[in-house]
Order: sequence, then structure tokens, then C-alpha cells
Amino acid sequence: MLTSCKAILIMQNITKNFKISSNKKISLNDFDTAYTADYKKEDAKELLEELVSQTAELQDKLYAANKYSLLIIFQAMDAAGKDGAIKHTMSGINPQGCQVYSFKQPSTEEYDHDFLWRHYKALPERGRIGIHNRSHYENVLVSKVHPEYVLKENIPGIKSTDDIGKKFWERRYETINAFEKSLSENGTVIIKFFLHLSKDEQKERFLKRIDDGAKNWKFSSADIEEREHWDEYMKAYEDAIEATSKEHAPWYVIPADKKWFSRIAISHIIVETLKELDLKYPTLPEEEMKKLQESKKLLTGE
Repeated sequence: MLTSCKAILIMQNITKNFKISSNKKISLNDFDTAYTADYKKEDAKELLEELVSQTAELQDKLYAANKYSLLIIFQAMDAAGKDGAIKHTMSGINPQGCQVYSFKQPSTEEYDHDFLWRHYKALPERGRIGIHNRSHYENVLVSKVHPEYVLKENIPGIKSTDDIGKKFWERRYETINAFEKSLSENGTVIIKFFLHLSKDEQKERFLKRIDDGAKNWKFSSADIEEREHWDEYMKAYEDAIEATSKEHAPWYVIPADKKWFSRIAISHIIVETLKELDLKYPTLPEEEMKKLQESKKLLTGE
């Protein structure tokens, strides 16, 4: 087991190494999808339990203070482990203070509104943690790889995919940045995780889903079709992360080939983000404190 001092140093490096600076050009090829720092798998369970415990304590203060909300966004290629990461990193928190949304293909009603409409509806209230499994970023990821989906939005001036060029995507990034900036200025803290999976590891996980009857439901033939667009998706992710990683809404590129390590990294970043808020339980006014003491006397005197 790592010494506590060494573990703390490694964790600090996780935040530093995985966080994407504002306006920084990136290549996902530069990120090792199998990176595990100096951790060993046998150390992971105990460390994750400690991080989950800290998350629960901080979430309780977040809920009580009712000043901030935390929005956590998960994006990834299929089989990168989003569901498992959410399940394990958030396993200790109070369900009353957390809400999870998994976004699927937009409905007819959702297509009749702007692309952010359904995401506004799913934002966490003050004091709560909101988790978006996929998010408004699908509109600059899947829709960028398949621009024909944009046509379903029936946007004025967009008659064919020929009308969807570089300027269109730049405007969409600007819209997302303005959306997240507004949320941040009103008390929503945003962290965005891209679970970076290798193509070879995705293949292995797909094969396991096919061979394991209990996991067949997780697999779709459409997953193979999307896999054929791998390079296009990597470019779409690079463009989106570069354009929208801001200090108030940073992206973190998380190595996802080793699920146990990605969960540790995600938990650490969540804990550090909440710690930075310097959360405290509310302090009652002096008059209310007097009433508390009076109530105590009445109860103890029964």
C-alpha cells in the first residue's frame, strides 16, 4: 500500500495532468489510456472507499448550505465505463441530494426546441449534485460525425448538410460556453469528464458483452457502426474539448482502459472540486440559537 504522503502527491498530479487548460490545443494520442500513476489494482478498493466517504461528507455540507450545485458531465465512446464510474464514485452519497440523467436520442418534442432545452430542464437545484450521462455535448460530437441529425432541428437557413460548416460548429461552441458561463455565475459548479478509452480495449469489452448473456443487453449492432467512425469521433472530441474547456467549466481527460483507476481519478477530482468551495454547515442566528437551548431545556425536563 502506498504511503499517505505519496498517495496525496499522486492525487495532486492527477488533477494537474488530466485537466485541460483553457484554449489549449490537444491531441488525444498524447494521452495514455492505460495510465495508472504508481497505483496498483489491489490498492484501489481501499482508496476508493476513502474518497467515496469524503464525497458523502462534502455532499452533506453542499446540501445543507444550499448555495451551490454541482454538475458532473460524463462523455465517452461506448463501453468506456460511464455507468460503472457513476455507480462506484457516487455510491455513498445521499440520494436526496443527487439526480442522474442519461440522455438518449432527442424526442420529437425536444427537436422542436433549441438543443439546450432538455438540458436546462435537467440541471441540479442548489444544494444538489447533478450527473449527466452524456449531455449537451452530444450536439457537437454525434451530430458533428453525423451532421444529418442537425437537419432534424429544423434550424432556419440550414437546408442540407452542405450548410453545416466550420462557422456553424464555432457558433455552437460559443453557445455552450455562454450556457456554462451563465450557470457558473449563478452558483453551478461544472466539471466535465471524458473517459478516454483505446480502440483495442473497446473491442475487448464489446466481445465480453457478446459472450456474457448477462451483458448482451448492453450491446447493439449500432455500436459497431459507430466504431467505424472512431477517428472522426476522436477529432470531434478534440475540437469540443479545446473549444469549451474553461476555468469555470474544465474538461478532464481520464484514462479509461483500467476501470479501477479511472474511478479513483474521478472521485479525487470530485472531492477536490467540492473542497475548493469551502463548504460549511449553516450557522443559525443568535435568536434561533437561544430557542434551541430553550427547546433542549424543555425536552430534558420532561
